[in-house]
Amino acid sequence: MPTGTPPPLQRDASQPLAGQLAERYAQRIRERLLLPGARLPSVRDCARQHGVSPHTVVAAYDQLQAAGLLEARRQRGFFVRETRPPATAARAAQPATALPRQAPVDATALIRGMFEADAARSPGLGTLPADWLDPTLLQSALRRLSSDTAVQMSYGDPSGDEQLRVALSQRLADLGIHAGPAQILATNGATHALDLLIRTQLQPGDAVLVDDPGWSVIFARLTQAGIRLLPVPRGPAGPDLAVLAALAAQHAPRAYLTVSVLHNPTGHSLDLATAHQLLRLADAHDFLVIEDDSYGFLAPEHLPRLAALDGLRRVVYVGGFSKVLTPAWRVGYLAAAPERLTALTDTKLLDGLTSSPVMERAVALCLAQGRLRRHALRLRERLDAARQRVAALAARQGFQWAAPPDGLFGWLDTGVDTERLAQPLLDAGWLTAPGALFSATRRPGSLMRVNMATSLDPAFWRQLRACADELQRRPAAG
Repeated sequence: MPTGTPPPLQRDASQPLAGQLAERYAQRIRERLLLPGARLPSVRDCARQHGVSPHTVVAAYDQLQAAGLLEARRQRGFFVRETRPPATAARAAQPATALPRQAPVDATALIRGMFEADAARSPGLGTLPADWLDPTLLQSALRRLSSDTAVQMSYGDPSGDEQLRVALSQRLADLGIHAGPAQILATNGATHALDLLIRTQLQPGDAVLVDDPGWSVIFARLTQAGIRLLPVPRGPAGPDLAVLAALAAQHAPRAYLTVSVLHNPTGHSLDLATAHQLLRLADAHDFLVIEDDSYGFLAPEHLPRLAALDGLRRVVYVGGFSKVLTPAWRVGYLAAAPERLTALTDTKLLDGLTSSPVMERAVALCLAQGRLRRHALRLRERLDAARQRVAALAARQGFQWAAPPDGLFGWLDTGVDTERLAQPLLDAGWLTAPGALFSATRRPGSLMRVNMATSLDPAFWRQLRACADELQRRPAAG
């Protein structure tokens, strides 16, 4: 800010003081009166200049950071963040006063970005793009239910639609998991199933083993519930069993939450030998295993599932349909030993009574008719072709994978810090998923999750190469 006393903030205005102060600095940054790298006044100095409390300044600086205009440097202060000039093609379509988007910094920001993003320009997307799904499959099922008033006018069974649980029992049998309809509880998506397990099987202060890398939403949910995370390094064959055994011996965890098949974010699947050793460790240290198979429909059925090897004795199996049908239906389920189901069902009742009987019956029809199986097979074939193309595009630009990609995701090594890489890519119009978002300890690194279905544009790979090269040059230039 220039020397002298700035004009006073309006204390009687409808906009809070923090918002007025944030807008004052934002305007100066947009007008290039404060250039990238410029240091803003300290919180104390800014409070004195504007006649407000330090709390108001902190709130204003927080808003500027959230808008991507400011960055905090530890023990140095607040600085104007470097952004691409507004004349670039990625920014030209935005209004002149629009604030730049901020690269995802946590699980919530990543999900929000995915909701707002164009799938065609979202290599970090966590789902299949809408044009890969089959709307006729859904419409056909709903038409068949249009005259079924018994389904449409009822709360439904707290355990879930009976026809769905019968169809799921058959689906699980195809995977080698033997669970009758009475051992299956329908939920509002797989995430709801995981929530029920966290709330029913765990208590604040409990320790839980988690894959690292793993799904950041699960890390956030467990932490919010007061659970201590015990990160276990995840490799192509599964968890690092030596680390897992040491953590189990030291911390006596209550559970291990893992993805056996087409792990998010790496795409890896558990091998049979690791699965057997993992279950022996679970027995030896008496912890529950929660197996999330959300991407199971995109994988061959012969891949090992812990629930099949364990017989649902110590393993609780979680699945859903949003990845292959539509996220809008929110139908998921869990399968568990009978003695666990009563408590889980009670928690579901208290949480929201029942799940949607209409959506559950529609999914049951898709399963029973075999149409969902055929749709999933087509998706797998299309993903196989997409992975080959993405692998060629990555190799052409000199990038390598942490392991051969499989399923929907690949774990790409960019050679530079992907948190630093995410913002210039977003400024160029590409939403990515930096590896630190998938670390339980937010460990920085050069890896990023790549969605095989949304990374087919050569322009993204050229931009990724250009941004990575620019970041590699910066330390030498400085």
